[in-house]
Amino acid sequence: MSDPIAPADVALPADGFALFPDRSIVALRIRGELKDLATVVDSLDGVEPVTVSSPDGLNILRHSTAHILAQAVQRVRPQANLGIGPPITDGFYYDFGVAEPFTPEDLKAIKKEMERIVREGQRFVRRVVTDDEARAELAHEPFKLELIGLKGGSQEAAEGASVEVGAGDLTIYDNVTRDGETAWKDLCRGPHVPSTRVAGNGWDLTRVAGAYWRGSEKNPQLQRIYGTAWPSKDELRAYQHRLEEAAKRDHRKLGKDLDLFSFPEEIGPGLSVFHPKGGIIRYEIERYMRESLLANGYQVVNTPHITKGDLFMTSGHLQWYADGMYPPMVLDEVVDADGHVSREGQEYYLKPMNCPFHNLIFRSRGRSYRELPLRLSEFGSVYRYEKSGTLAGLTRVRGMTQDDTHIYVTSDQVKGELEHSLEFVLKTLRDYGLNDFYLELSTKEEGNPKFIGDDGLWDEATQTLREVAEGSGLELVPDPGGAAFYGPKISVQARDAIGRTWQMSTIQLDFNQPERFELEYTGPDGEKHRPVMIHRALFGSIERFFAILLEHYAGAFPVWLAPVQVVGIPVAEEYGPYLDEIVARLRATGVRAEVDHSDDRMPKKIRTHTTQKVPLQLIAGEQDRSAGTVSFRFRDGSQTNGIPVDEAIDKIVAAIADRTLVNTAADLA
Repeated sequence: MSDPIAPADVALPADGFALFPDRSIVALRIRGELKDLATVVDSLDGVEPVTVSSPDGLNILRHSTAHILAQAVQRVRPQANLGIGPPITDGFYYDFGVAEPFTPEDLKAIKKEMERIVREGQRFVRRVVTDDEARAELAHEPFKLELIGLKGGSQEAAEGASVEVGAGDLTIYDNVTRDGETAWKDLCRGPHVPSTRVAGNGWDLTRVAGAYWRGSEKNPQLQRIYGTAWPSKDELRAYQHRLEEAAKRDHRKLGKDLDLFSFPEEIGPGLSVFHPKGGIIRYEIERYMRESLLANGYQVVNTPHITKGDLFMTSGHLQWYADGMYPPMVLDEVVDADGHVSREGQEYYLKPMNCPFHNLIFRSRGRSYRELPLRLSEFGSVYRYEKSGTLAGLTRVRGMTQDDTHIYVTSDQVKGELEHSLEFVLKTLRDYGLNDFYLELSTKEEGNPKFIGDDGLWDEATQTLREVAEGSGLELVPDPGGAAFYGPKISVQARDAIGRTWQMSTIQLDFNQPERFELEYTGPDGEKHRPVMIHRALFGSIERFFAILLEHYAGAFPVWLAPVQVVGIPVAEEYGPYLDEIVARLRATGVRAEVDHSDDRMPKKIRTHTTQKVPLQLIAGEQDRSAGTVSFRFRDGSQTNGIPVDEAIDKIVAAIADRTLVNTAADLA
């Protein structure tokens, strides 16, 4: 489909409706800024149509549907106070202050009201207001009044609050009926779709959750209603099908069903324990990664879990990341017999990052340019005080193990090392079975004090990362304002088996930490020079990567990662010893194999181990024992009979060595 263009006979000035009569157009982009279709322009210079299916168009559709939801809620619950309602990935939410939580019956009534509002075809009409006018009109909405007071400081307001307040004019959107009456209004920056009818029947409400106002546990807890919106009913159905598939793959459910890990209440939220089957998968993930690191010139280091606070003051984490750190422990205080403090205690912190420790290793002795690049790598445990409401199984935890690497290079080595790191990352992820990637370039937000360091260095680092990313041949997507506080980064985004995107590896350039830690090396000229630092985390964390792989494979791991790789199933008890001999030979080669000697009948044993997603079942009866063969049964129910034992063992060992995903007979051919 070609991009819509304005009709040649349109007289200017004109609004977006006249310029782009195609109903798939829901907004304008004027010199990069999104505007409502009702906006009048004097020139077509810099004016572009925004289709409903584009990323911006979907966000506008979803935010408009959030307004429809909020209007419907206040029809059903007139006393409900409005929070915020931003678009999010694949949908939207809206927060409400209500006396009682929403019930399933409430949601049914709300959906019916939303359907009525859609059919009414209310227009979204933008009005610029002063702060005082907004306060007068929204006097009954305490959360909106609070946002008005924070206008211009959306960084401090709340996650998602930029849809309401921020830079520029303060605006209210009226929902206007066909009779010209204002049916409802909301504080909002916009833009919106022209009419509620645009939402059509491509939306649905998905769930209700609790959420603290402005993300702080010190504030009131609101009720958050989540929904999704798409340009058509077919796209909605396709999304719902993806959700159903994702629910089957939910790592929290699979973790319990397959006995892989748990979160005991006695330990605390966001702190996991891995059971034997999960532990061996994790071991294999880490083992292969360690082998890859050593083969690519990385050096292994190890650092403690806690440190004096001064270290994080030097690194800048206490100034810029304290909210994400656990509170300090005051230790080492000395008190004499009379109760007088002879030595003050010091504050110790659980580490949220490994990089300051690696800087101390670099600084522990003099360094020569001949040692660079110096690649220091650690599987280091870190602890971050994530808000309880943000925790999500293994994908968002408080205690995690990072595969953390910090690389120290000369300025001349930066680009080459970035290319080496990106190549290493992509190859390793492919070895784990992830093959569909694109890259994201995260940069600083101009004027935001969160980002520290010289602007010139930031520009240089950003340009170098951009060149490396473009040189990879992968799609590059901008992420303005998404950089770490000390430097820009490239993130590898991977799509899993059902098309979901996960942020995987990050590669960050850092001119700042070497300066703060006064890191130096001696150059070929005999003078001291400052190294450049590269942060590289391939998995992000082992826990999160474990969850991603678990969902990607739906628990049916490649043979090399499967906790139990082979199970022997005798047709009858008397054939158990024959399978014991085969399994003993497999174990001698390092294969995780066992024989099911339970009293269950053979069909039940097959069902049990199929449910547990064991990749290879070896079945043997009289014919196999007599011929010295074995039969393979696979996850999909297919079977290959009469395979000589030596050949069967060779096939199994090869599948493990080649990291093969075996679900069918054809996969082991």
